[in-house]
Amino acid sequence: MPRMIYDYTKSELESVSIDPSLFRRKLKKAVNSLLPYEIDLLQNWLSYFTTNKPHLQECITETIK
Repeated sequence: MPRMIYDYTKSELESVSIDPSLFRRKLKKAVNSLLPYEIDLLQNWLSYFTTNKPHLQECITETIK
């Protein structure tokens, strides 16, 4: 079941990746709702996903510490 939440979070972040402010809000929501190991998985996925998206990399550094 938790894996479903993680997968849903990834798809939600992919769908809002055009708007950095919305991406930041969804990312904050995800960090508050996911388990610690899922946040680690999300960080790994985000580093891959935002490789060519510098406007989103800034959101990650602000949100996940």
